[in-house]
Amino acid sequence: MRALTLPRSFRLAAVLGLLCGALSLGEARAANPLEMNFWLSGPRYDGRVTDCDKALPTISTQFWEKESSFWNSSLKITGFAGVREIAFRPWQSDNIPRRYCTGQAMLNDGKVRTVHFSIIEDGGFAGFGQGVEWCVVGLDRNWAYNPACRAAKP
Repeated sequence: MRALTLPRSFRLAAVLGLLCGALSLGEARAANPLEMNFWLSGPRYDGRVTDCDKALPTISTQFWEKESSFWNSSLKITGFAGVREIAFRPWQSDNIPRRYCTGQAMLNDGKVRTVHFSIIEDGGFAGFGQGVEWCVVGLDRNWAYNPACRAAKP
């Protein structure tokens, strides 16, 4: 019967694994002052969220991009009316600050539709800037905020 021979790299990995395992059997210690809160200060939300009117150009652009790219539609938002805030930070104060708004959007097909949107502090790309989430009632084709854009409201 032949003796089982292991490759040298496997033996080295096994020895290193056993060594690391043996070192971790020691007593757990608290973090020292350098390890505590070193660049881990957590979110610092100030609640500075822009007004509802500042998000309208973003909504128009994103709506046109979504309709033309994904739904092969020529719909565009041509204007807004009756834009107003419906809630600001409706939940606990330690949640991400959001301003919820609603208004009427005029589309290039002549129809007026309700649009619900929220402006999110640090909700932009990769957490930089303010992000906008929106839903046009009746045109939520992928049902992201269904029914009737209810999930886009507080």
